[in-house]
Amino acid sequence: MPETANISKVTDIINDSHIGMFTTINEKGALVSRPLAVQDVKDDGDMWFFTGEGTSQVAHIGADPRVNVSFGKRTEWVSVAGTAEVVRDRAKIRELWNQAVEAWFPDGPDTPEVVLLRVDSDSAEYWTSPGGTAATVLQWVKSKVTHSRMSVGESGTVEL
Repeated sequence: MPETANISKVTDIINDSHIGMFTTINEKGALVSRPLAVQDVKDDGDMWFFTGEGTSQVAHIGADPRVNVSFGKRTEWVSVAGTAEVVRDRAKIRELWNQAVEAWFPDGPDTPEVVLLRVDSDSAEYWTSPGGTAATVLQWVKSKVTHSRMSVGESGTVEL
């Protein structure tokens, strides 16, 4: 698959999933994940998220900006590695503001606590399993009967 098609596949999975597990590195070097809703995904895989200034992810990114964000929905999964930064630009916050964010920050985009996380994506890996659960179960049964490795779909690595 051409690289542009792979990048498109990655951004499609992210946009279809919408909620990602956002992983940072804490002060002890342990990985910490939490769900965050992606607000915008650029064609190059860069992503934007809303969060609060006082959250652990903001503190972790300040100490070590390396992150991973994984998304999945039924038969498609993607894992994106990159570098994050905390963005406090009120104009950008207003640009990305929407009603879903308002549920978390009811005082609006000028709430001092509101910040953005921008992930500069470096690479992504994706996996797909066409046909859904039934096809996956069928492939599992076939692998057991034939004593062969299960093959359920497509995967790829993308440099972003």
